[in-house]
Amino acid sequence: LVIVDATTSLSVNKMASYCLTVSRLQHALGQGARRVHVTAALSARAKVAMSRFEPESSINYDKLHENINIVRKRLDRPLTLSEKIVYGHLDDPVGQEIARGRTYLRLRPDRVAMQDATAQMAMLQFISSGLPRVAVPSTIHCDHLIEAQTGGTEDLQRAKEMNHEVYKFLSSAGAKYGVGFWKPGSGIIHQIILENYAYPGVMLIGTDSHTPNGGGLGAICIGVGGADAVDVMAGIPWELKCPNVIGVKLTGSLSGWTSPKDVILKVAGILTVKGGTGAIVEYHGPGLESISCTGMATICNMGAEIGATTSVFPYNHRMKTYLEKTGRADIAALSDDFQEHLVPDPGCEYDQLIEINLSELKPHINGPFTPDLAHPVSEIGGVAERSGWPLDVKVGLIGSCTNSSYEDMGRAASLAKQALDRGLKCKAQFTVTPGSEQIRATIERDGYAQILRDVGGVVLANACGPCIGQWDRRDVKKGEKNTIVTSFNRNFTARNDANPATHAFVTSPEIVTALAIAGTLKFDPERDFLTAPNGERFQLQPPTGDELPARDFDPGQDTYQHPPAKGDTAAVDVNPQSQRLQLLEPFDKWNGRDLEDLRVLIKVKGKCTTDHISAAGPWLKFRGHLDNISNNLLIGAVNMDNDKVNCVRNQLTGEVGGVPDVARQYKKSGVQWVVVGDENYGEGSSREHAALEPRHLGGRAIITKSFARIHETNLKKQGLLPLTFADPADYDKIRPDDTISIVGLKKFSPGKPLKAVIKHKDGSQDSIQLNHTFNQTQIEWFQAGSALNRMKELQK
Repeated sequence: LVIVDATTSLSVNKMASYCLTVSRLQHALGQGARRVHVTAALSARAKVAMSRFEPESSINYDKLHENINIVRKRLDRPLTLSEKIVYGHLDDPVGQEIARGRTYLRLRPDRVAMQDATAQMAMLQFISSGLPRVAVPSTIHCDHLIEAQTGGTEDLQRAKEMNHEVYKFLSSAGAKYGVGFWKPGSGIIHQIILENYAYPGVMLIGTDSHTPNGGGLGAICIGVGGADAVDVMAGIPWELKCPNVIGVKLTGSLSGWTSPKDVILKVAGILTVKGGTGAIVEYHGPGLESISCTGMATICNMGAEIGATTSVFPYNHRMKTYLEKTGRADIAALSDDFQEHLVPDPGCEYDQLIEINLSELKPHINGPFTPDLAHPVSEIGGVAERSGWPLDVKVGLIGSCTNSSYEDMGRAASLAKQALDRGLKCKAQFTVTPGSEQIRATIERDGYAQILRDVGGVVLANACGPCIGQWDRRDVKKGEKNTIVTSFNRNFTARNDANPATHAFVTSPEIVTALAIAGTLKFDPERDFLTAPNGERFQLQPPTGDELPARDFDPGQDTYQHPPAKGDTAAVDVNPQSQRLQLLEPFDKWNGRDLEDLRVLIKVKGKCTTDHISAAGPWLKFRGHLDNISNNLLIGAVNMDNDKVNCVRNQLTGEVGGVPDVARQYKKSGVQWVVVGDENYGEGSSREHAALEPRHLGGRAIITKSFARIHETNLKKQGLLPLTFADPADYDKIRPDDTISIVGLKKFSPGKPLKAVIKHKDGSQDSIQLNHTFNQTQIEWFQAGSALNRMKELQK
C-alpha cells in the first residue's frame, strides 16, 4: 500500500468517495489509515479561526500533526496526550533534545492571556523591549482589581472609578500593541478563556497560576510570570523544562453529593502542595464519561495547588458539546477530525500513576491554611473539634475561577431551593461570584441567581473578589478566630480576608451551600438532618443541575475591546508622578565577580508562598508600580530568628525593622543580600512581583531547600540566583548575622554546583554546596542582569 499525503484540498464532490475509501482503509489497517485520514481531512477542511475575535488567526493543526509525527518517529514509543501537545509546539522538533524531567524545551505557544494585576508589569516590560506589536494573539482581562463590598453593580462601579488610571493604561497599551482588552465586569480570565479561546490541542500561557483551567477543554494552558509572557509576545521561543507526566486514571462514575471538585481535593491530599512540581497531570480512563467539560476545568484549575505545570483531559464528547454551546461548532468539527492527536496513545507510559474510583469517592473539604490537608466531609466536624478549629461557619462563598460554571450554580441553587421550600435560609453569610458576564446573565435569566439571593446570598461582581483577598470583610475583627468555607482553590493564611486567624476551607459549591445553610462544620449533608421553622426535620437531597443551559447562553453585555488593525496612533502615557504606574529601569548587569559577603535579609521558617513574599489584597493597586509594591516584600514570612512576621534585625545598625525597610537600608548602604528559605519556596500564585521586588531592593540570591516551578523561573528571569542546598540540613548552618559568599560564578555552567562560604560572627565559617537548574540561556539572563536585558542585547 502506498499512502499519499493529501497536500491539496479535496473538492466537495470528491469528499464522499474519499470518506468511503478511508472508511474501508480504516477497517483494514486501523490507526495507520486513521493517520492518512487526519492529514487529508485537515487539508480538505477550510481554515478555522482560533476565536471569533481573531478571524485572521487560524488553528494550525497541520503543524501540530507534522511535529507529533516527527517526534513519535524519533522517540519510537507511544506518546501521552501531554507529550503530543507540548512536543507538537516544539520550535525544532527534529533537533530538540527530549528527556522528561531533564532537558529544556524551546516551544512556540499559540497565544498569551494576562489578568490585569499581572498585565501591568507584563506590558511595562513589553514596552521596555521596544517592539512595535505582539507576535501572537494576546488578551488582557480585568478581573483582579474589583473589591467585594456590597454587591456586583456597586462594587464594579467603584472599581472603575478607583482604577481608572490602570484600566486606561491597559486599554491603550492593548490598542497600541495589538492586544485584546476585556473590560472590568467581563469576568474572570480563566472562565473567559474557556468560553472563547481554549480548544483541544492549543498551547496557551497565562500570567496567572490557575491558567491550567483550560485543560478541561483539552488544552495545554500553563501559568507563567510576565517576563515569560513577554518572550512569547515578542515571538521568541519559550523555554520549559521537559515535564514529567503523572497519570490519574479515573474509573467508576460521579453521583450524589460527589462532584468534580472532590477529584482534585483527593489528588491534592495524595500529592501534597509540591507533589506535582515539574509534571503535567493527565487524566484518563472510563470515569471521564461522568464529568462535564466545566467539571474537568475545575479539576485542572486547582491542579496549580499541587505544583503541577498544568493538567489536561483528552478530547471527548463533553468537550465537543461545550464547544458547540459556546458558538464554536467549527472548532468541534475540526477537533473530531484530529482526535487521534487529542487523546493519549494506547500503551503510553506515565512517570507516576494514581487510580481513583469515582463510584467510591466521597465529598471532601480541604484545610485550613493549606489546600492539601484533605478530609472527607463526613469527618471534618470531629477533626475540627479535636483540633480546636471554630465549628461555626461565618461565611460561605461560592464561585471563583474554579467553580463558577452554569452547572455549579445550578447544583447550588437546587440545594438553596430545597431549604427555601422548607422556610430556611442560610445561617452563615453567603456570597456568589459569577465567573463571567455570560454566566451572570444566564443564571439571572434562568432564575438561579434569584434563588441564591432568596436563601441569603449576595451576588458579587464578575471578578476574582474574595478568592484573591479583594474582600472588604467587616463581620469579624482582625485576629478573631473564625471559619469560612469556599469553593475557591487556595486557602493560605490570611489570603481571603487578611486575617491570619481565619480558618479557610475549600470544597465544592454544593458542600459550601449546604454548610452555609446549616451554619456549622459538624453538618454532614449525606447523613444529617436540618430543622425547618415548623419543627419538621428533613434531609437535603443530593444536588442536581444541568451541565449546560437548555436555551443556550445569554452573552450579556458586550465587554470586549478589539485592538485596531494598526496601533501607530494609539498613545500610552505613564505619569511620572503616578502612584499606580511606573516605567521600568533596567536592572544592573553582573559585574563578572563572585558575590561576596551578602547579608542574610531573613531566614524564612516554614511555608512561604508568593502571598507571603508579595501580598495581594490592598497591595494589588500597586502592581504597576515596582517601587511602591516593594514595600510589601516578605511581610508575611515568618522569621526563623524570632518567630515573628515582618520583623528582622538590620545587621549594620542592630536596629529591628520591617523586612522591606531593612532591605531598603541595605540597598542605600550598597550592601547586597540573600534570602534563606524552606521547602517549596514561592508556591501559589504566578505573580512575578515576588521576584521583581527582591531584585529591586538589592537582593542577589534566594537559597532554599526547594522551589515552586513558576517562582524559580521568575527569579531567573529577573537576574536573581535561585539556589538549593545540596544537603537540606545545611539550612540549619545559616544564622541571621552571617554573611554568605557565592563563589564559582566565573565558571557558572549548567549542571555544575556553586559553592557558598558562610562566615559566622564568631569568626568560624562553613562551606556548602548549592545546586541550581540553570541552562546556558538562563545563565546569560543572569549575566545580562535579566532576561529582558538579554533580549535587548540580542536585538542590537
